[in-house]
Amino acid sequence: MTPMVNPGRPTFGQRLRTQITQRGPLCVGIDPHPGLLAKWGLTDDVAGLERFAFTVVEALADRVAVLKPQSAFFERFGSAGVAVLERVIAQSREAGALTIVDAKRGDIGSTMAAYAQAYVGAGSSLAGDAVTVSPYLGFESLRPVLTLAAETGRGVFVLALTSNPEGGTVQHARAPDGRTVAQTIIDAAAAENSGAAPLGSVGVVVGATVRGVGREHDLEQLNGPLLAPGIGAQGATPADLRAIFGSALADVLPSSSREVLSGGPTTSGLRLAASRSLDAVSGALTPS
Repeated sequence: MTPMVNPGRPTFGQRLRTQITQRGPLCVGIDPHPGLLAKWGLTDDVAGLERFAFTVVEALADRVAVLKPQSAFFERFGSAGVAVLERVIAQSREAGALTIVDAKRGDIGSTMAAYAQAYVGAGSSLAGDAVTVSPYLGFESLRPVLTLAAETGRGVFVLALTSNPEGGTVQHARAPDGRTVAQTIIDAAAAENSGAAPLGSVGVVVGATVRGVGREHDLEQLNGPLLAPGIGAQGATPADLRAIFGSALADVLPSSSREVLSGGPTTSGLRLAASRSLDAVSGALTPS
């Protein structure tokens, strides 16, 4: 079922394709966890959170394609932390970066509809350009966020193949028709993107650390972005992208967090780290 699209606004897929063409294929996570705050010499409180987050925005929002704030690291400080997240989204937008709010929400019925209003609703201060969601209450449980995102020109990234070892017990299980559960999610996302050009707005998350993806999973028909976290500190290298994604490389958006954030606390250090990461992933994604 393909949601109705608002014809008055470019879709997220269209904007993402343009952004990647202009700025290159790199998403940088904003993950202010306690260890990074300490490494930057910052206090583990709202003041430290604010200094960390806005240093990243100042350094990178005018040059990288996408910034991906991890909501949990803001939420842990309560309403004051959420207020910082709202400002990160707004200031990143003003500087030209797209934002993916990494919230991984998932629920049913009116609760999912409320999450949709918060993260993709028109006028919501928590709504970036896209949000991550979990489909493991059933793909159709995501219908409220899929429908509203299409109406407001936003994107949705659905967890499919995550890099944590525990994920395989669910994601690699077999459906009655023999497909993996992850493949059923990928196929459902592909149906949402049917007919979209140049790229659909429903992406999936496939960890760059997940081995053997191509042997059991078909990513070619997605017609949407493939968000690939795990480059750098989580163990994946840019060279792994070619082996994992194969002929779907053109739609891959590699995501790096600690690899780039370790370049802080200076803006110049962050920019240098991001530039190196962009060069590395661009080379890996270029057809041979």
